[in-house]
Amino acid sequence: MEQQRVVLLRRSFLAGLGLAVGGLALGVAEAAPPARDVNPPPPTPSGAKAQPGLRTGVFLHIAPDGTVSIVCHRSEMGQGIRSSLPVLVADELGADMARVKIVQADGDKAYGDQNTDGSRSVRGGYEPMRRVGATARAMLVATAARRWRVPAAECVAQQHAVHHAKSKRSLDFRDLVADAAKLPVPDAETVPLRPASELKRVGGPLPLLDGPAIVTGAAQFGADVRLPGMLTAVIAHPPVVGGKVVRYDGARALAVPGVKKLVELPAPKGSGVGFQPLGGVAVVADTTWAAMRGRAALEIVWDHGANASYDSASYREALSRAVRAPGKVVRKVGDVDGALKAAARTVNAEYYVPHLAHVAMEPPSAVAKVDADGCEVWAPTQNPQAARTEVARALGVDEGKVTVHVTFLGGGFGRKSKPDYVAEAALLARELGAPVRVQWTREDDVQNGYFHAVSAQHLTAGLDASGKVTAWLHRTAFPPIPSTFDAKVTTPSDNELGLGVLDLALAAPNVRAEACDAPAHVRIGWLRSVCNIFHAFAVQSFIDEIAHARQADPREVLLEVLGPARKATPAELGVDKVPNYGASIEQHPVDVGRLRHVIERVTELSGWDAARKAGRALGLAAHRSFLTYVAVVAAVSKDALGKVKVDEVWLVADPGTVINLDRVRAQMEGAVVFGMSIALHGAITMKGGAVEQTNFRDYPVVRSPEVPARIHVEIVKSDAPPGGVGEPGVPPVAPAIANAVFALTKTRARELPLRRLGL
Repeated sequence: MEQQRVVLLRRSFLAGLGLAVGGLALGVAEAAPPARDVNPPPPTPSGAKAQPGLRTGVFLHIAPDGTVSIVCHRSEMGQGIRSSLPVLVADELGADMARVKIVQADGDKAYGDQNTDGSRSVRGGYEPMRRVGATARAMLVATAARRWRVPAAECVAQQHAVHHAKSKRSLDFRDLVADAAKLPVPDAETVPLRPASELKRVGGPLPLLDGPAIVTGAAQFGADVRLPGMLTAVIAHPPVVGGKVVRYDGARALAVPGVKKLVELPAPKGSGVGFQPLGGVAVVADTTWAAMRGRAALEIVWDHGANASYDSASYREALSRAVRAPGKVVRKVGDVDGALKAAARTVNAEYYVPHLAHVAMEPPSAVAKVDADGCEVWAPTQNPQAARTEVARALGVDEGKVTVHVTFLGGGFGRKSKPDYVAEAALLARELGAPVRVQWTREDDVQNGYFHAVSAQHLTAGLDASGKVTAWLHRTAFPPIPSTFDAKVTTPSDNELGLGVLDLALAAPNVRAEACDAPAHVRIGWLRSVCNIFHAFAVQSFIDEIAHARQADPREVLLEVLGPARKATPAELGVDKVPNYGASIEQHPVDVGRLRHVIERVTELSGWDAARKAGRALGLAAHRSFLTYVAVVAAVSKDALGKVKVDEVWLVADPGTVINLDRVRAQMEGAVVFGMSIALHGAITMKGGAVEQTNFRDYPVVRSPEVPARIHVEIVKSDAPPGGVGEPGVPPVAPAIANAVFALTKTRARELPLRRLGL
């Protein structure tokens, strides 16, 4: 196979990242487009209808020359969705990937849900996107069968052609498009799908189709967009949410060469900030550096407002008091109080996880242009429809006048589904009468983002004389995400409690979970795996505590607490309904058997019994989240300075049906590193209402020397419906490490991060 020749352009140093650029037999025609200032906007659903050829809906178009264009309506942020969903459609269609183009969708309600969040891209699109390909295939096959006067059942679509084996005849897609386009489009729900065995590419290792563009620097991220006459803005945001400008030195800022204008942005309105910009003062300049220097010269005096008293230490005490008292009962089975009174012994523990920041590799940025026709935006956004809505709201125009183009994202983790930074660009572009790029710095990102909720949890277990758990009480308190949209909301939503509390299968006959009050003082937003982070940390650490209280094997106790393989019903769980990540409980049950399997498999891979007998310090944790089952074993030791280091990690995941095996494995490997950052380092703390951390120097993430020498990932082969992949690898990592630390040091870490405990 002849390798593709690659000309290195800007960012040529990225070739050292080791992303393969040659031999892409399954690559798309525009895998490595030439570098240019601005990509032309991809076809919108309405615009695409005018194109000649076969169009069965908004996601698929076959041109007269047979070129297949497949729309990716989700955002590409390193998870490989542009290399996964389109391949699924092409396999179902029978297309040759060498004749397929991937088109990135603009924000448009015609595409349905476009929010690349909640690990939903594949699990939510698996069957619908297959039906997109199957519908076009049915029309092409029907056209060929009619032309040959043979039954359609005797024809198959493969490698960009329809074949009739009996007569050994074939017709390329290009020879069928014109007539197929004249047929009525069948109801997608009635079109038969291929047997899974015929999806030749799906489930195996697939190439990263955007790899060449990323390596050569041709891939366009948010800050890469350039428009004629474009200005750049950085914004001095209020250090405290709800704060307002009192005064600033505008003359000094305007004296900085290159600074063009200062603009005060409006403060958020209403009882919740939502996705509104935070307000503050924007410094607009010819260059980013000039804007940053101008901002530094402002010397703003702030009125910090009602949240100025927010302090992490006192708030932690308030959360602890909340979980030590009864809360709202959200789950109930049996009589927990009676069982605790009758217990031979009880085990109690309280756990704490601080605020966390997203710190994606690429800080937020957006480019906007406003004219009489409306607003056009280029942004690295996870949710282009929300960006479109927020821009329209900020400008006071109809959404139809707003176009949002999605660039590549340098990571997201949930931050870039909140489009406040996009609205900032739109407001400034209108004010300046010129295109404006808003650029957040790393300090802006750390200090003014949407933070993962701080949490305190209290757990009590009652044990009988044999050590079995007969009662389980779990209280959780954290400022809820809905508080960002309505400040009066102070207790968790069912969806948040469904992330590790309501859906936790337990064999104990008496179970009660309670939600406690926790008002918010910062913008609370979802971060990769959301509430599963602190719920899994508490539950999996607590089960390990029970095991050591009994002087028993943590694996055996974990399996015992979960109980036998079964599908736990809402009645067994003690709830009216399991939120279940928006999926039906019938299609995606709480399957204890699958969770047990990944536990058994990961301990087998890690040599759990032999390693522990040999004195290795291992920790185990497992968790179901986003309809996927993951178990982790971590091995730890001490380095030359006496600090804990993670030597090796084993992870086994059962995500159901897999489209792109390499990307799934990569997501799980990345989840280990992400989870390690949470376990070892992650902590946002508040003083006087403001974030104390500024950058990676005081909000560190795991770097290369800390990454384990070996991360072993095994993906369970399954024909179950697809579960999530981007997030479920994260929750078990921190408790597995914490449990390993206890095995090594006999110090029980009931709070994160471990480095702040001196470990």
